[in-house]
Amino acid sequence: MIPSEGESLALHKKYGSSERIIAHCKTVAKVAMIIADEFKKRGKRVDIQVVLAGALLHDIGRTKIQTIRHGVEGSEMLREEGVDEKVVEAVRRHVGAGLSPDEARTLGLPDLDYIPKTLEERIVCFADKMVDGDVVRPFHGEVQRFVKKGHDVGRLLSLKKGLADALGTDPEKLVLRKINQPE
Repeated sequence: MIPSEGESLALHKKYGSSERIIAHCKTVAKVAMIIADEFKKRGKRVDIQVVLAGALLHDIGRTKIQTIRHGVEGSEMLREEGVDEKVVEAVRRHVGAGLSPDEARTLGLPDLDYIPKTLEERIVCFADKMVDGDVVRPFHGEVQRFVKKGHDVGRLLSLKKGLADALGTDPEKLVLRKINQPE
């Protein structure tokens, strides 16, 4: 089952997500849908339902834990709810700009690959990196945060470049233009 927008929000309510988490997820979904819609317009195959559900539910695990483990927790919660594995994986793989199994092990996470692979996973992950709280910001803000925390900036920049190459345009500029000048 791929949850609709209403079903995704009902899951947030069921698990007690704060209004702050819900507002963040809605904003990430707005950003993700701008990117996914542009892929569709350009004739690229993208599962809009997976993008929407993945973006809306990516932080549901924060109802249990506020660490990087929230991606794992959220994916396990959604799996138990019978949510489609494509959405479950988008939730699990959105943390950071993805984590290798070695990095995951070092952080105490299950020994799995957390690097976003599918287009839908990459869109959700990138959209999350453009949102601080419920505010869309330039991608550079996340790059600076990665530098401060000592995270893999190369992987973050590669995430953006991969989407830009597949889309044929800079996804950050696309989002900022649409957010600042909605049609």
